[in-house]
Amino acid sequence: MAKESKAQRETVERVMREWKEGDLETSRGAPVRSQRQAVAIALHEAGASRDETPEKNRANLRRSKARERKAEETRASLYAEATRRGIQGRSRMTKEELVRALRPH
Repeated sequence: MAKESKAQRETVERVMREWKEGDLETSRGAPVRSQRQAVAIALHEAGASRDETPEKNRANLRRSKARERKAEETRASLYAEATRRGIQGRSRMTKEELVRALRPH
């Protein structure tokens, strides 16, 4: 692999950490045991695979980053932030409403 971007590095680190902790699974749900397979998954998700076209690699990285952002931002974490800021009516808000309420004006 040539030069790795920061986003690619972060994705590879995340996948390898998942593998080390035993949380990495194949697309069929079986746990990944092989380090070699974990590296292949990491490179695929990071969009750094030599076996794919540059367009497909960019799409893979975009998909991985979107999945990471979605995982970070749960309704519970948004609700906790709304509680900290004292936003009224937060208990009845959906996740999307909480995002809108927390957005800086």
